[in-house]
Parts: sequence; C-alpha cells; structure tokens
Amino acid sequence: MLPDELLSSADISLDNPATSKKRVLEEAASLLSHRQSSIDPEPVYERLMERERLGSTGLTNGVALPHARMPGVEAASGAFIRLATPVDFDAMDDKPVDLIFSLLVPEEATDEHLQLLAGLARLFSDEQLCERLRQTETPEQARALLAG
Repeated sequence: MLPDELLSSADISLDNPATSKKRVLEEAASLLSHRQSSIDPEPVYERLMERERLGSTGLTNGVALPHARMPGVEAASGAFIRLATPVDFDAMDDKPVDLIFSLLVPEEATDEHLQLLAGLARLFSDEQLCERLRQTETPEQARALLAG
C-alpha cells in the first residue's frame, strides 16, 4: 500500500506513447517535477539517468521502478506510467517493460527511500495487480489499485 500523498491521479499517465527508455524517463521526470514548482524536469531526468547508469531499475513482469534522490525536494513523490507499447528497459528478465513507477525523494531521505522502494517492489510483484493495472481505464482507477 502506498502512502496517500505519494501519488495523485495527475501523476498517472495511461497508454503513454513513449517508445524508448530515454523517453520514458523524460515523461517520468515531467510527471515528478510538476508537483514541486521549484524543480525543473531536466535535472530530475538527469538524476533518473544517473541512477539507471548504475544499473537498470527494470525488474520482472514488465515492471520498472526508476528512482532518484534530489536536493530541493521536500517530500517523496511518485508517478505511474503505463505504456501503450512495452519498451526495452534492460529488465532483470530481459523482457520489455510497460508498467513504470517512478520515485523522487529528498536527497537526505535514504531510509525512507529504501522503504518506499521495497514496498513498491512488493506491490508490483503481484502479477494479478499488474494485470489489473494493464486493464484499468482511468488514472483514478489506477490510483485506487495502487493505493490498495
């Protein structure tokens, strides 16, 4: 279950047309930065890319969890993207990804960051939930599924 303040319906993009990992991360950066007016999408994108260079955040079952810590961020925020067409994300199972949950946390929030990531990994390990997310029709329905 996600904290209520982590994700709003405005942070969700369904049937997103992104066709590459780079474009997915740009979309995620845009969604993550809109909540915090002092943060521009470009530095968020750069932080997400830095993290991807350390190792892919692509998991299994078509899921990726790109994430980053960033100065100037006051509270953790999330964004959920369901792609219209799966993309290569260098996932652990070498399969393309279509469900992406991005996370942006304050630079000093290491423990919170790890707890949120662990919770997200558990949440997205539920194959039935993933299938329901693939079928949902509105951001509100997706948020309700993610909120548990």
